[in-house]
Amino acid sequence: MRDATSVRVARMQMVTYWKRAVLENYANFSGRATRPEYWWFFLANLILSVVLGFLPFIGNIYSLAVIVPGIAAAMRRLHDTGRSGWWLLLVLIPIVGWIIVIVWLATPGNPEANEHGAPPAAVQGAGDSLPPPPPPPA
Repeated sequence: MRDATSVRVARMQMVTYWKRAVLENYANFSGRATRPEYWWFFLANLILSVVLGFLPFIGNIYSLAVIVPGIAAAMRRLHDTGRSGWWLLLVLIPIVGWIIVIVWLATPGNPEANEHGAPPAAVQGAGDSLPPPPPPPA
């Protein structure tokens, strides 16, 4: 029962963060994004891309539609670590640039305010942890 609940919670978080990044912050390049927000969005986007990859036309449309929110989410994630979003251009350097950017995206965010704003509300005073899961269904 516990495993089914944790899977359900993970799915809800993945959908919530994907929706937040794609629908609510489509082209928002300012502010900060927590590690869970970015990586749950990344995982949901990866899964959708693989599934829709079997439908060439729809997969191509989806890929084009999520370029802007993907870049915006990565820039907000770099802002959370105290870096400018322009550092994302390092991915243009094969292998070494990718590794550097992935490490920065996985680095914990700064708990204090920086030039990109205050820390996201979900992590103020709680480090960089996930929000508490909802109660199990009755």
